[in-house]
Amino acid sequence: MDLNRRRLLALGAGAAVAAGVTGSATAAEATGGGVPSDAALARTLGLRSKYAKGQHYVIGGRGEPLVLLPGWPQTWWSFHKILPALAKRYTVIAVDLRGMGGSAKPAGGYDKKTMAADVHTLIRHLGYDSVHIAGHDIGAMVAHSFAVNHRAATRKVVLMDVGHPDPSLYDIPLLVRPGHGFSLWWFAFNQVQSLPEKLITGRSRYIVDYFMDAFPPDPSTIGELSRRVYAHAYAGPEAIRAGNAWYQAFHQDVLDFAGYGKITAPFLGLTSEYSFESNQAAWAGQGTDVRVHKVPGTGHFLAEENPQAVISELTSFLG
Repeated sequence: MDLNRRRLLALGAGAAVAAGVTGSATAAEATGGGVPSDAALARTLGLRSKYAKGQHYVIGGRGEPLVLLPGWPQTWWSFHKILPALAKRYTVIAVDLRGMGGSAKPAGGYDKKTMAADVHTLIRHLGYDSVHIAGHDIGAMVAHSFAVNHRAATRKVVLMDVGHPDPSLYDIPLLVRPGHGFSLWWFAFNQVQSLPEKLITGRSRYIVDYFMDAFPPDPSTIGELSRRVYAHAYAGPEAIRAGNAWYQAFHQDVLDFAGYGKITAPFLGLTSEYSFESNQAAWAGQGTDVRVHKVPGTGHFLAEENPQAVISELTSFLG
């Protein structure tokens, strides 16, 4: 991420919009109109869109089961560039988490331990006793919780660019001194009750474009269709409330983390260019068999920015 993008990220969404970072967003597109259904999108990848146990998921391929869990502000579609290749070697199951996309959006249960239990219920429903599991962003937090709370069900685990919430979250500054990194302002914004729904409903495309333009070294790696898919998924107040609830549950997640032991399944951490050192330090003590690799040319959205590298890393690790 170059210095200008870091500065824009630190300034916040309003400044980014004023600076023109929102790319192709327009008022007409702000809610992500004209988006194909999940079923239609899945068919373009040779996969099937399904719903069970309150969760929407996309499934296909053959071989050992591989569950993929996405993050905010995305959906299962964030893996669309890697799913066809992985489906040649594994039975891929890309899941919309509780509160995401086509999945249910209940009033509570957004702590990562409960969300991991959702995933465990789904895989048992599908007939699997154990799976490989890979998560990105919020999905990585859920994958970590899955690996420690459902050890017998975890073959290998992959965390992409984000770790489980721990007490270090309370040390993140809202205002960052110039030249000392950038502000994770959305961590605080998403803690606010009710206001985000009023501000973002009908304007979700601005949020999506902001992150898709600010993080990747090459924003064009996340194309127009993907941006419309994500904007559509977070267009309504219930979707915004549910997505923010993942952040509002961080306090419970930190408490749960304090009682977790190490991940005992083989553990691969994949990081972006700029988060390698911090993630490597954090993950080193969180497992008994840990390796951490950098995905070249990426800012955060690894599977979309450099899909070939992610495919190679996953297949090499999973076997």
